[in-house]
Formats: sequence, C-alpha cells, structure tokens
Amino acid sequence: MISKEDAVILEQLPAEEGLRFVSSKFPEGAVFSTSLGQEDQVITDMIFRASLPVKVFTLDTGRLFNEHYQLLAQNNSRYKVKTEVYFPDASDVETYVNEKGINAFYQSVENRKHCCFIRKVKPLNRALARAGIWITGLRSEQSENRERMPVIEWDEERQLYKYNPLLHWSYQEVLDYLKQHNVQELPLHKEGFISVGCQPCTRAVTEGENPRAGRWWWENSHKECGLHTH
Repeated sequence: MISKEDAVILEQLPAEEGLRFVSSKFPEGAVFSTSLGQEDQVITDMIFRASLPVKVFTLDTGRLFNEHYQLLAQNNSRYKVKTEVYFPDASDVETYVNEKGINAFYQSVENRKHCCFIRKVKPLNRALARAGIWITGLRSEQSENRERMPVIEWDEERQLYKYNPLLHWSYQEVLDYLKQHNVQELPLHKEGFISVGCQPCTRAVTEGENPRAGRWWWENSHKECGLHTH
C-alpha cells in the first residue's frame, strides 16, 4: 500500500533510492517491464546491481529487431539474472494475420492498435496479473501524454500502483548514467533509433525530431500503443 505520505516521499527520492523504497513496500509484488531501451537499461542496472527483489520481464512481440535479442542475452550474462520473456498468444496472432494480413497495421490506426493489443497489451496484462506495483522507464519529455503523468499513481484498470522513477530525468541524464556505469545498450541508438519498438513500426529520427517520431511514423496520431495511457 502506498500512502499519500509515501507518494510525497517518492516524488523527492532519487531513482535508485525510490526503487529500494517501493521494492521494500512490495517485496513479492514489484515488477519492472523493460523494452531494452536506454531508460529501461538504466533501471535494469539499478535493480540488478542492488539485487532488489523486483521481477524484470520483457515482451517479445515476434517482430522485434535482432539487436533486442542480442542485448537480452548480454543482460542475462552480465547480471547473472534472467529477464523473463512474455509472448503473445499464438492463436491471436494467427487470427490477426490470416484475417487482416501480415502487415495490416500500415492500413489503419485501428489495425495498428489491434496488433499492439494482441502483441503487447495482452501479454503485459498477464505479466502484471499478481503484481502490486509496476515500475516503468517513462520520462515526461518523451510525449505530451507522459508530461501529465505523476511519479507514482494508481492504475485503476489493472488494480496496481505504477512507479516511474525516471519521469523527471532528461535524456542527457540517461546517457550520462549509461556511460558512468558502462551499461550495455542497443546499437540501434547510435543509428538514430532513439525510441525503438517493433522493427516494421520503427524508423530512425533526424536531428530535431521528437524521439518518438520514429514510432508508427506513417501515423499523425499520438505515439502510444496502449501500454501507457493517462
């Protein structure tokens, strides 16, 4: 249980101390979802270096870059702790592909959100089924939707708390941490892929573009897949 006093404390605590705080509050129910991006690599390093009682998991959509799998293997080797992997239901994917087409997400926002739902949202909900608090790598400057998010909030739909320890970090602070602690990261980041999702849905961004401009680049709508809404 996170009290109002706890929430005030978490707003002030540095990320590493905040992770210790929430993991002590939920010793058997704290989970962290990593997409293996730069922010998530920071949090993964904080959790594993401190041996915190937090379950770390990732979602394999079946359409990821090969670099994701290479980095996942490197993490498992470096920290000697395996990140759990959740997959979409095979029947959901088969139905989608057979009815709509292998790349139907390019055809409409509805198709794209349906693809995200079966490949991301449903596996995430399974991973969070028994969790008490969900830790994420969201930062407020990533999108307009995320600017309005608090550091700690109650997720009514999933009936758990959501903690965003890097919410007020700048991108430079993320880069500084990665360098200081020699944290491995996706080589794609050096090629202009700042926010990396599924391979067919991500492109590199140019200088001056929003980091999430490369996600679902053929759409003009806000860049969310349904995992994080507010």
